[in-house]
Amino acid sequence: MSKSLKRVKAALSAAGIDAEPMEMGAETRTAEQAAAAAGCTIDQICKSIIFQGHDSGDCILFLTAGGNQVDAAKAARVAGEALDRAEANAVRAQTGFAIGGVAPVGHLNPMRAYWDPRLSDFPEIWAAAGTPRHVFPIAPEDLRPLAKAQVADFTA
Repeated sequence: MSKSLKRVKAALSAAGIDAEPMEMGAETRTAEQAAAAAGCTIDQICKSIIFQGHDSGDCILFLTAGGNQVDAAKAARVAGEALDRAEANAVRAQTGFAIGGVAPVGHLNPMRAYWDPRLSDFPEIWAAAGTPRHVFPIAPEDLRPLAKAQVADFTA
């Protein structure tokens, strides 16, 4: 088992959440791939989108429904500073995950996180579990506090 997957499992277990990451038969790098593999709607996929503060350099996590897009101007207002797409090496250094498998929990270093309200419309959502082939199901009301994400309007 990869170190990334172990960190996600440990974060879920430490929070007392019974959500078992599952290996999918196909890649789950995109929301479309993940929804097809999990057998759910695209908006039940919780995407982990990371931007980097233009001035602060801080990585900032935006958890959004799979069918939504992060609006850069709205996200910048929420974050309180101009944002740039985070470079792959910054994402890896901050989270410990490679792009395509960034989980919403189990990061190496904490960061600010924001929550797309659309994710709360479902009894169950699916998120990356640290690898491009692993996802886990979870209730939104369990994931949002675990990710320490604030509800915000940042989608197009």
